[in-house]
Amino acid sequence: MTPHKKTYRNGPFKDYIAQGTQVGNVLYMAGQVGIDDNGIVPASIAEQTAIAYANMKHVLSQFGATMENIVDETFFVTDMNALMDNLEAVYGIRESAYGGKPEVSQTVVQVVALVQGELQIEIKCIAHL
Repeated sequence: MTPHKKTYRNGPFKDYIAQGTQVGNVLYMAGQVGIDDNGIVPASIAEQTAIAYANMKHVLSQFGATMENIVDETFFVTDMNALMDNLEAVYGIRESAYGGKPEVSQTVVQVVALVQGELQIEIKCIAHL
C-alpha cells in the first residue's frame, strides 16, 4: 500500500514539479533558488541564499512546518570558490534563517549549472513532520 502523499505546487515551474511532497511524516522539498516574487535574481550568492531560505520557509509553512523540522540540507552551487569567498555571509544567512546554529546534516555539491544561468545556489532539504 502506498502511503498518502500531499504535494504543494507553486512558482514558475509549478506545471512541472512540486515544491514539496509529503509522504507520511517526511517532507521532501524541491531545491529552492534565489528568485524573488518578481522574478528577479540578485547578483550575489549571499542575496540569492537569503531568498532561497525565504522560499523554503514558505514551502515548509504549507505543510505546517518550520525550519526546526529540517533534518537534512543540500547546497548545490555553480562555483565553489564563490561560496568559499562568501562563506561568512552565506552561513550567517543560513544561521539567521534557522534562528541559530542549525542542527541538520548538510552536503555541498558543485554543479555545472542550475535552472537559470544567473543562479549560483539551490538549496534542497528533507524535513521530519
